[in-house]
Amino acid sequence: MNFAAPEEARDFLAANPDIDMIELFILDANGVPRGKLLHREELLTVYESGRPLPSTILGLTLNGDDVENSGLVWDVGDIDCRAYPLAGSLVRLPWRQIPTAAVQVSMHPQEGMPASIADPRHLLIKIIDRLKADGYYPVMACELEFYLLDARRDAEGRPQPALDADGGRPRTTQVYGLRELEQIEPFLADLYAACKLQGIPARTAISEYAPGQVEITLEHGDALQAMDQAVRYKRLVKAVAHKHGMQATFMAKPFDHLAGTGMHMHVSVANADGHNLFATQDPAGTPLLRHAVGGMLASLLDSLLLFCPNANSYRRFQANSYAPLAPTWGVDNRTVSLRVPGGPANSRHIEHRICGADANPYLAAAAILAAVHRGLRKQLDPGAPVQGNGYAQAKELLPTDWLTSLAALERSTWAREALGSEFLGVYLAVKRAEYRQFMAEVGEQDWRWYLAQA
Repeated sequence: MNFAAPEEARDFLAANPDIDMIELFILDANGVPRGKLLHREELLTVYESGRPLPSTILGLTLNGDDVENSGLVWDVGDIDCRAYPLAGSLVRLPWRQIPTAAVQVSMHPQEGMPASIADPRHLLIKIIDRLKADGYYPVMACELEFYLLDARRDAEGRPQPALDADGGRPRTTQVYGLRELEQIEPFLADLYAACKLQGIPARTAISEYAPGQVEITLEHGDALQAMDQAVRYKRLVKAVAHKHGMQATFMAKPFDHLAGTGMHMHVSVANADGHNLFATQDPAGTPLLRHAVGGMLASLLDSLLLFCPNANSYRRFQANSYAPLAPTWGVDNRTVSLRVPGGPANSRHIEHRICGADANPYLAAAAILAAVHRGLRKQLDPGAPVQGNGYAQAKELLPTDWLTSLAALERSTWAREALGSEFLGVYLAVKRAEYRQFMAEVGEQDWRWYLAQA
């Protein structure tokens, strides 16, 4: 575990004498950052001896409710579990009025018990270590889409895309349009500046298929570091948007008539010297790449809940929407779930296109890499790549409902072996509780469909 040394805190405080407050956060299984706001003088102690956090902090629903059968509440008396700072995560938050910094923590493997079994970053580390033990060093990158929304709701109380800089709101948005990016230039300028300050390699920005929808790519690198950056980047986007009077959302499908938002995950494996083991002039990749694809295809259903964790996640799956529907793969083909992009031989990799932007990057990456490892070990054959319209050629479809995916993960022998029964016990308890809460809530759609007709 790459915990930070106290010297990191001492050096930071010396270089930033104006910092008054420290935001300490840990990421739960839903990808929600939770933690505490500390005073400057408390920081060094966190580095020296950790910070106690309640065991329930990693067993909450998306809305922050305790899940009694998670094993992290009454069974253990909501015990304090020690978390320690991650190296390199202590950074300034330039948008805050009070000079504030943030530091990400993770549960200590022993001192953080029992909550450490539910720490999603621990799970990813475990999967990466297994790959490295076999000589495979995973390399990953994230492409994250999001919507910029107006801070105000429309006349019916619904969310709406953010206003253009000139005060207008275009009825349509040009995909890849430059005007759309120009209109949010003040936001982008602050976002890129904040990313640079925090060491997050944000690169290309593009306007997507809907008003206010944007995608910014993050540079590839070591898999754990790449997911750390994705987690912190999502927090940056939300915070900078708030500063500009907007709300940023990574919700998978915020509008029924507009495009959904995804998180494309790019993955390859290198050897200990950093050489890409997927590299080849063959656009379809090396035999090793195809084995990795075979493992990912074989594991899609079992791990779908980690890619699409919420009820809303499944609204994104619609035909001809660039959101994949089937266990398919192809070469430079955006109608399949697993795409091998074109480009130079040394850049050969797999683009996993299933995840919604609402997925926890740590858990999505853990499931993807566990599936890759499965394929490499068993030398699984993915079959021939799809050519042409993958939607029309799909022989079977992925489930498009939350409960089916939850049940698939729950009964998966592979998932219990790869991800661990202890982690899954907590995660599935949380998701079952959320499912019950969601289905028990009566809302506008119920009234519109059934109030007069039933």
